[in-house]
Amino acid sequence: MNNKKIIMVLISTFLMGVLTGCGSNTNETQSEKSESASQTGVVSDDSSKESNENEEINDNSDEMSAETESEGGKVLVVYYSASGNTEAVANTIAETMNADIFELEPVEPYSDDDLNWSDDNSRVTKEHDNPDSRNVELIAAAVDNWESYDTVFIGYPIWWGIAAWPVDGFVKANDFTGKTVIPFCTAASSGIGESGELLAEMAGTGNWLEGEKLRSGASAEDIQAWVEGLE
Repeated sequence: MNNKKIIMVLISTFLMGVLTGCGSNTNETQSEKSESASQTGVVSDDSSKESNENEEINDNSDEMSAETESEGGKVLVVYYSASGNTEAVANTIAETMNADIFELEPVEPYSDDDLNWSDDNSRVTKEHDNPDSRNVELIAAAVDNWESYDTVFIGYPIWWGIAAWPVDGFVKANDFTGKTVIPFCTAASSGIGESGELLAEMAGTGNWLEGEKLRSGASAEDIQAWVEGLE
């Protein structure tokens, strides 16, 4: 073999080696890229899975919180106040018991003249003398989430020995089944009398406890002592 042919063989062998090496490196690079992409995909899937698991945990926590609130029961203070005395007591009870509060408001409010019981021509006197006229329409008698309340305080002034009749519309409009109901009143001189019992008869449902007359300046300590005495 002459020198020219030897050189050509060597060149051909060298080129084949170079090409083979490049191909191998290319395959290795592609393999590494594929593995990297695969690993990245796994991490992404794990992150998605972890995110979903966290969302499920949060959802479960929210459900448990809602269930705990429902099981713990809630307290509501409902009241009608003609001159502000019952309102003051109702606010103190709500603060002491960490309760929600709901005011009963007549569509046609009572003025000072309307409440003048010594005037035979006043609105409240005429309503007292004519029981059919005591159906006082309220702005609202339905309480949001009524079913969530386990204990309901109902407050009112005493009119002629009974609960002020604007309360009647609320009592008649609601179902007290499964609820503990606690009447309270404010009055210048008379006590609570049979006002709570009469409201219980009107309601026909609920566990009505004995009511209490409270002074308008009753403190949180007074309220707490009274409530503890009910148990």
